[in-house]
Amino acid sequence: MEDILLAVHVLAGILFIGPVAVTTSLFPRFALQAAAGATTESGGLLVARVLHRITRTYGILALVVPLVGLGLAAVQGRLGEIWITIAMVLTAVAGGLLALRIVPAQRDALAETLDPQGARVLRVLTGVFNLLWAVVVVLMIVRPGAE
Repeated sequence: MEDILLAVHVLAGILFIGPVAVTTSLFPRFALQAAAGATTESGGLLVARVLHRITRTYGILALVVPLVGLGLAAVQGRLGEIWITIAMVLTAVAGGLLALRIVPAQRDALAETLDPQGARVLRVLTGVFNLLWAVVVVLMIVRPGAE
């Protein structure tokens, strides 16, 4: 059972969180192109809408990762280890950032014209989101304080 949970946890992280990291990073560029009036298939509003839809959908699907991770930690008897606690807190912060700041900012950018300042803020939020996930991955590998 542990091997199955580990495989699902890692695969879900790769397949669901990875695309969200990419789509959130690309969105500001294409939203700015849309604001500038780009109408080509390679840029602009159409691509920004698709990126937003992928961010929303895969962001919801990514909930599998911490849920399976909790199950895995329970099966392994690691729920009390500090690195698990830190990883779960960082995961909750990243999820909250995505749900409460990034997705709404993308939605607003699609409804209104995104200005350069708004794009900078969105890029910073996305950078923090991606950094949080990078730290979680390092915690999963290094396991500081593991017994």
